[in-house]
Amino acid sequence: GDIAGVISLQFKEPATGPAGRAIEIQLTGGDLDELSKVSYEIQHWLVGYNGVSNVLDDLRPGKPQFRIKLLPGALMAGVDAQSVSSQLRAAYQGAKVNDIYQGREAYEITVKLDSDLDNALEDFDEMVIFSKTGQSIPLVSIASIEEYRDYARIGHVNHQRVVNIFGNIDSLVANTAEVLADTKKRLFPELAKTYPNVKISLKGEVENNAETNNSIFSGFALALLGVFLLLSLQFKNYREPIVVLINIPLALIGAILGHYIMGLDFTLPSIVGFVSLAGVVVNDSILLVEFVKIRVKEGMLLHDAASQAVHDRFRAIFLTSITTVAGMAPLLLETSLQAQILIPLVTSIVFGMLTSTLLVLFVLPAAYGIMEDIGFIELTEEEMLNA
Repeated sequence: GDIAGVISLQFKEPATGPAGRAIEIQLTGGDLDELSKVSYEIQHWLVGYNGVSNVLDDLRPGKPQFRIKLLPGALMAGVDAQSVSSQLRAAYQGAKVNDIYQGREAYEITVKLDSDLDNALEDFDEMVIFSKTGQSIPLVSIASIEEYRDYARIGHVNHQRVVNIFGNIDSLVANTAEVLADTKKRLFPELAKTYPNVKISLKGEVENNAETNNSIFSGFALALLGVFLLLSLQFKNYREPIVVLINIPLALIGAILGHYIMGLDFTLPSIVGFVSLAGVVVNDSILLVEFVKIRVKEGMLLHDAASQAVHDRFRAIFLTSITTVAGMAPLLLETSLQAQILIPLVTSIVFGMLTSTLLVLFVLPAAYGIMEDIGFIELTEEEMLNA
């Protein structure tokens, strides 16, 4: 039913993670009335999507007020703005007219309009103002009275007036990125034409994700470069480190497949899990490449050495991977709300570890053979003599 005095009423579901609000759109401009119109159009648009709820903005109207403006000729009648305002203030707030004393106690005599709260507006319509000559004049005869509501709060960012629009999205029904991308594509260009002085920008979850993604991917690129340089120093060439890094995209295959099996979206925690996994899965490749080089030095052909390295290191690689997966399995199967934010991260690690372990045993020997066939990897003189 209706609840008296409520400005906004929201129904929310438990949320996980500090990603920010699903919908947070910031409007920037100089005219609050124009910002309010744009806000209304965006809110009306957003509620048309399934799964979107609690759409509102932070622009709140203040208390009802009366604006009184003198009519032409009021000054000729002996009435000015100061006298009107002082008489209205005295009528409703009272005016001190004298002090009386009784013994050592002083008492103020205050005079104000005899009006109860229920009849305050009716008495205001019948208000009488006294001119400088003492003549009584109805207020409506010398001034126009306009009822309006100003804004109770005005937000500023960088000295610009802003209005923020907020909303929630049920992740089981709709995708935040898709909803905002469609809104940005179809609605924002029309609003930019109609309201050219209003700037629209996306904040909240979208902005936080974009900032975090940029940070993660730049760090991931630097980490891969560091791994490549370290392996180049270890193997004393720039070719075999590429074979080692092949295991990273193999892990991505498992991470994506794992999210499909678990029924999860590939979100920011999933990316963090994959980036963390990238530094782990290269260990298997390093072991295999090192044993390939050992077998070649012992006199085996490169093709045969790659196959033999898989045979030699299968048990160590399998046990290392299976213990990691077994250790994370309880967290992967956890159903508590506190663990939900970690499940996509663990899914990337567990399934990425499984697929990379299995695929690298087949892909790495094949990659070695292909690189040798095309002349990308050449044996050193010592290795050729041994072979």
